[in-house]
Amino acid sequence: MPRYRPHVAARPSWRCRVCGAAWPCSPARLALLGEYRENRTGLLIYLGTLLYEATGDLTDVNGLPDRFLPWARAR
Repeated sequence: MPRYRPHVAARPSWRCRVCGAAWPCSPARLALLGEYRENRTGLLIYLGTLLYEATGDLTDVNGLPDRFLPWARAR
């Protein structure tokens, strides 16, 4: 039986270590939404912190806010 591997960011590229997609990839987003299901504000603070770190790692920061924050807002 295969072991679950968490979809986490590889720095400084900010690509998923498991699937190679731009992080947060779909599986990472689902996991984060589940982990922070009762604390959406905490999720947004966490993602904002990671967004700040990513801007230091990536030379092309266009689109980073769209990649890190909008999907996590309450609907």
